[in-house]
Amino acid sequence: MKAPYYLTLLLLSFINYAQPPEPPVGKRWVVNEQYSDEFNGNKLDASKWYDYHPTWKGRAPGLFMPSQVSVGDGYMMIQGKKMAKDTIVNGQTFNISGGAVISKNKEAYFGYYECKFKAAKTTMSTTFWFSTGKSFKGDLPCGDNYGLELDIQECIGRVGDFKGDHFANGMNSNGHYWYTGCDKKKQDLRAPQVKFRSDKLASEDFNVYGGWWKDENQVSFYYNNDAPKHMNFNSTIKEKSFDKPMQMNMVSETYPYPWIELPNDAELADPSKNTCYYDWVRSYILVDVDSDYLDPFLNKKGSKTAIKKDFFMFSEAIRFIEKPMHIKNAKSIFFPIDFKAKTDREIHLAVKNSANKVIENKVFPAYAGFGRKDVELALGTHFQSNESYTVQIFIRPLKAANDKDAFQSDAFIFKLN
Repeated sequence: MKAPYYLTLLLLSFINYAQPPEPPVGKRWVVNEQYSDEFNGNKLDASKWYDYHPTWKGRAPGLFMPSQVSVGDGYMMIQGKKMAKDTIVNGQTFNISGGAVISKNKEAYFGYYECKFKAAKTTMSTTFWFSTGKSFKGDLPCGDNYGLELDIQECIGRVGDFKGDHFANGMNSNGHYWYTGCDKKKQDLRAPQVKFRSDKLASEDFNVYGGWWKDENQVSFYYNNDAPKHMNFNSTIKEKSFDKPMQMNMVSETYPYPWIELPNDAELADPSKNTCYYDWVRSYILVDVDSDYLDPFLNKKGSKTAIKKDFFMFSEAIRFIEKPMHIKNAKSIFFPIDFKAKTDREIHLAVKNSANKVIENKVFPAYAGFGRKDVELALGTHFQSNESYTVQIFIRPLKAANDKDAFQSDAFIFKLN
């Protein structure tokens, strides 16, 4: 038998704003609920988040304070303010209040993480990043150790006469391998910074900042779903350096002076300037496209009923990624497709001949998420050379009687030569 004919035309992506990138063939993006939040309530979800940093008070003179974190009107907000009086913590003086929202779970690993927010119009930071929060033993007998930090976005809200004012524009991404060697000196072995440039301040409007942590060696960054930029982690000490899970951080802090100047009293007293707004944070992991995935965060130990959450951000869609006009000398063909489904659906593939007679039908599941797969069509004796065929694909409700209730469809005509 001849080898199957794989279609190799150029891929064209879905129009896909504020959603994960195209998944690999045979995989599907599903929501990772424990690191996702729409912030639509009136208080922080205590099952997911701390309203403080459990191991860090903040960078002086900015102190993380739960009082500065709030949820309302569809946003999580962190407000910066000048304290009425100085506060001394472990010998350090703090006089500016900031805030931190930190995931309670520390198992964020490979996946896609994105956050939509608008920076405060001050020099306090608005950030979205990950860290191990502790050190791990290295490979040397002397007791070396390392920790990890992945900064998807760090920014401030205005420019000024200081060296770090480029943090007010675009997207600034870093990967830090914090290494303490046998000499007990801590080193920042960071990857080359990834920078997306923009003429607009990060405080002018909401932007979507994303990072696809692919494996121990690399991450790809996305700014408002533009073409990605890539980073290879520093491998000086360890070949596969980013090999530990991390916690998620959304933080507003003061940056080191004079690299970035401290916020002034006037802007800290102005409610129209001193607050950063987080619209949502969404996280996704890759699973097999045909696996009936159940989120372990929703299906906690002891639960009697399996819970499957609707992925509202995935409106039903389906398409052929490639549409060949001619098929030559093939016993079977593979049609690459991708689909989106907010809950479990089914896919119907039908092939009609030039007489408009259906000669092939296939129905298979489309589990909730954003998936990509190859659909095989065997070219049996009912397919004739020099004949044209119309192939149609539909995404529809489970156990649908026909295609009238399909959410979306796609089709093209090909000819066997």
